[in-house]
Amino acid sequence: MDTAPAPVGSLQHRCCQLPKMGDTWSQLPWPGTPHPAVLLVSLLLASGVMRSDAGTSCPVLCTCHNQVVDCSSQRLFSVPPDLPMDTRNLSLAHNRIAAVPPGYLTCYMELRVLDLRNNSLMELPPGLFLHSKRLAHLDLSYNNLSHVPADMFQEAHGLVHIDLSHNPWLRRVHPQAFQGLVQLRDLDLSYGGLAFLSLEALEGLPGLVTLQIGGNPWVCGCTMEPLLKWLRNRIQRCTADSQLAECRGPPEVEGAPLFSLTEESFKACHLTLTLDDYLFIAFVGFVVSIASVVTNFLLGITANCCHRWSKASEEEEI
Repeated sequence: MDTAPAPVGSLQHRCCQLPKMGDTWSQLPWPGTPHPAVLLVSLLLASGVMRSDAGTSCPVLCTCHNQVVDCSSQRLFSVPPDLPMDTRNLSLAHNRIAAVPPGYLTCYMELRVLDLRNNSLMELPPGLFLHSKRLAHLDLSYNNLSHVPADMFQEAHGLVHIDLSHNPWLRRVHPQAFQGLVQLRDLDLSYGGLAFLSLEALEGLPGLVTLQIGGNPWVCGCTMEPLLKWLRNRIQRCTADSQLAECRGPPEVEGAPLFSLTEESFKACHLTLTLDDYLFIAFVGFVVSIASVVTNFLLGITANCCHRWSKASEEEEI
């Protein structure tokens, strides 16, 4: 009888279920007390089943050794469906993967390193790292990510290194994208499409040591002042690619190094008007309005007089 294929979620749930010793023994067909030789063979077979079902089998096109699963450069269009349960280091780099299914990492709680660089990822499913408590290194460079949402790294509080570089369509990083990542030391946002980055996105990273932001089309307007001020204060403790970070706008600072801008550069952003300024502007506006009315009145009279004079001259000629 044909059965419908199980959904991805159920398969993922099933992969987390390990066989019990009782289940293995219950499948043995022999009645009564087993012969010692048969018992020994059965124990060996049972232990073999246990190791296999526990997830020591290696996916096709991948190599597995010492909890390292390497599936890189295999022209994969999708992630391998089954991995060893004890996987600590997973490399899916240099493939053509366009999407990661929801719950893909649910069973692999030992995962420390995930390398997804140089693929075709446009986004990651919400909650992908909910069970990745031990994930420390994440490489998402050279993909097509367009934004970093607030919940992308949810519950992955053990992250130490995040590489989001060379995502040319990356335009927005949510202010709470890195919330809770208190252990994060290295963050690479270089060579993307960022024109602005909220200070809130970095303020909650007390352990940040290296920050790479060069190669982005930064617009160094008034909205960037809080971030630049924070960076200047952290420059001694936080290594940054200050030579590569340049302003693309506005025109007056185009091409200027981001870290060369001082408080004087944003002086115009703090210009405030006093009551005297407002009164003076109102007075000038009133005077200009009266002058405009008087000017229009005089022009009207002049035009009328010219018309009458011209008409009178024509009558005298007749």
